[in-house]
Amino acid sequence: MRTRTALAAGAAAVLIALGSVVTVAAAGGEEPPPAPAVPASDSADAGFARDMAVHHQQAVEMSFLVRDSTDGEEIRTLAYDIANTQANQRGMMLGWLDLWGLPKVTEEPPMAWMGMRHEPGKDGALMPGMATRAELDRLRKTKGEAAEILYLRLMTDHHKGGIHMAEGCVSACAVPAEKRLAQGMVDAQQSEIDLMAELLRKRGVRD
Repeated sequence: MRTRTALAAGAAAVLIALGSVVTVAAAGGEEPPPAPAVPASDSADAGFARDMAVHHQQAVEMSFLVRDSTDGEEIRTLAYDIANTQANQRGMMLGWLDLWGLPKVTEEPPMAWMGMRHEPGKDGALMPGMATRAELDRLRKTKGEAAEILYLRLMTDHHKGGIHMAEGCVSACAVPAEKRLAQGMVDAQQSEIDLMAELLRKRGVRD
């Protein structure tokens, strides 16, 4: 009986001690960091996510078009890599807009978040570097090496416009993950521009 009483007393003492530790820890511990604020609808973060999602969608479209137009493995591999990368990045950006509870489309003109208020071109070129409807139609109809050259030229311009936008986000966006994504776009697309210049030279194009 004495043993049971001693065990019970010991257990009670342990529980009291643990309770004291928890109370002290709760009282003296730091407050959890506040949740990050949701970007405003007119912020650079939201504007970049919206505009670059549209920009990326055209790159994916052009890449699928050229894969249907040539058997050249170099171009088909490049087009697959671009389509896969930009489709995934587009999904991330649209996911952020959903997470923030912000609309994917607004009345603001493209690139207003950069202070540029770019007015869309008359033939569907919504932002710098984007192909026109006529250029997309030409890519759709062109075959073989001619399609490869046209794709490389269009995608080079597309990447240059994309880099300009991504650099704007690196400078103006506030969400760390989005700034990192934008910097990754700058680095990867510049590398692809260099590769595409080499592929054009191999096809006799020097400009």
